[in-house]
Amino acid sequence: MRLALLLLFLLCIAPGAVLAQTATPPQRNYPAPVEGDYTIANFRFRSGETLPELKIHYRTIGTPKMNSSGLVLNAVLIGHGTGGAGTQFLSPQFANVLFGPGQLLDATRYFIILADGIGHGGSSKPSDGLHARFPHYTYDDMVAAHYELLTKKLGVSHMRLVMGTSMGGMQAWVWAETYPDFMDALMPLASLPVEIAGRNRIWRRMAMDAIRDDPEWLGGEYKTEPMRALTSAENLLLFVGSAPLFWQKQWPTRDAADKSYEDRVKAAVARLDANDLLYQLDASREYNPAPKLETIKAPLVAINSADDVINPPELGIIEREIKRVKRGRFILLPITDQTRGHGTHTLPAIWQGYLKELLAESEK
Repeated sequence: MRLALLLLFLLCIAPGAVLAQTATPPQRNYPAPVEGDYTIANFRFRSGETLPELKIHYRTIGTPKMNSSGLVLNAVLIGHGTGGAGTQFLSPQFANVLFGPGQLLDATRYFIILADGIGHGGSSKPSDGLHARFPHYTYDDMVAAHYELLTKKLGVSHMRLVMGTSMGGMQAWVWAETYPDFMDALMPLASLPVEIAGRNRIWRRMAMDAIRDDPEWLGGEYKTEPMRALTSAENLLLFVGSAPLFWQKQWPTRDAADKSYEDRVKAAVARLDANDLLYQLDASREYNPAPKLETIKAPLVAINSADDVINPPELGIIEREIKRVKRGRFILLPITDQTRGHGTHTLPAIWQGYLKELLAESEK
């Protein structure tokens, strides 16, 4: 889930990635991203709390194209995972597979929007200064803020595609139900369209309690990060993002596994903020698109991977619920030496064929 913080661990996943660390990074094959900030005045959260100024940071790639009625025809929104940011989609294994010339989301044809959610990246978050006094946001708040960014700042009144990974995948379900006429197509990756419960809720609760129960957290007013709590939380995040087949091949000995764990967790924890992480995990508490699945209008393709610990296939949940989505389809990717557990969502080389089918089906 911690995509920005665990990318090197979970998603250094292209074949030969370990050797590639010393190689020259691949050249960007798409137009340079343009970054910006949009400030929403007096944003009201579902909790009733308000923030005088809510900043949403974003980056765009490409140019919006409109029809004679002024309707944008080529906008694509890609939502990031818990703890991540829009920058995660600029990694070569994602951007260089989708955004280049002739590729499925060719940035000379599409207007790609990569926004940071509330509490993430360059957007307003607890660590900016309010700490535990920051409003307790939910996925609905995050979607509402991005809707305002799209419509009032970027001039986008219609989306060609809304897609997302992990938390962004769950938010794609929220988009589908909250603004059912706003998009032509939807692709949630690594998600389930139901309330977060069972093991998925419990590991989140364990991570949140580790922070709240640490005496050094001080109700969110710590002067130095509560490192024991952050290490406990990161251990959980690392485990649920794991990919057994890949990890066994990458670290086939005890010493290799120990060194990898020590190096990567130490680096990840050093970048964490306890309040930010606590809020990020807690944002999922009210998520539950199940009651309104029949209201979804646009074609939707949901994709999960069979080795995903967070959304394990044995639950059978999405197979049951997708039947309630009028134009919905579910794809379960089998475990291979290319899949990376939950992190498969950021490997379009594996699932882009289904995106191609969705774009063709929803073409107008």
